[in-house]
Amino acid sequence: MAITADQVKVLRDQTGAGFMECKAALTEANGSLEEATTILRKRGLARAAKKAGRSTSQGIVGSYIHMGGKVGVLVEVNCETDFVARTDDFQALVKDIAMHIAAADPRYVRREDVPAADVEKERAIYRAQVENSGKPPAVIEKIVDGKLDSYYAQAVLLEQPYIRDQAVTISQLLAEKTAKLGENLTVSRFARFRVGETATAE
Repeated sequence: MAITADQVKVLRDQTGAGFMECKAALTEANGSLEEATTILRKRGLARAAKKAGRSTSQGIVGSYIHMGGKVGVLVEVNCETDFVARTDDFQALVKDIAMHIAAADPRYVRREDVPAADVEKERAIYRAQVENSGKPPAVIEKIVDGKLDSYYAQAVLLEQPYIRDQAVTISQLLAEKTAKLGENLTVSRFARFRVGETATAE
């Protein structure tokens, strides 16, 4: 079917992908905007994976203040060049991540940051919950692993569902923006402050 310029424009506005990429995706999806968006996201994530090893020594520290000054967040998001750090897209991403941290209250940036003692403590709790279930040890360990994944999804920033789109994790959001901006993007650290509570800094 013939793809119109208007269809391509709508897809470009939604995804930020190039004209030819959008046209090719719409052609492959027989004009379906939703399917074309999925195709572009998959391709974007594949491109982002290739960039993941590149050094990120530039970036900005973003902030977000919420609830009349009761909650505040500082977050450092990095990219490869100062040029990208100054773009509106990158700065909007940093703001969105800071807002997410304020709302979702993660404790760590990535699962590797969780202390081994805490992981073992969680494992012990989950194992105790199911050890008298009569299930085989291998099944119990799979259940424990599943519960631990749920723990990471609550405590680890990169594994949390993005507050604006629960179908996407923060890690996937970064991968999509990496594909769009053409540079590896990472979150280095954050600090979340709530009046009356001890601040959590990662």
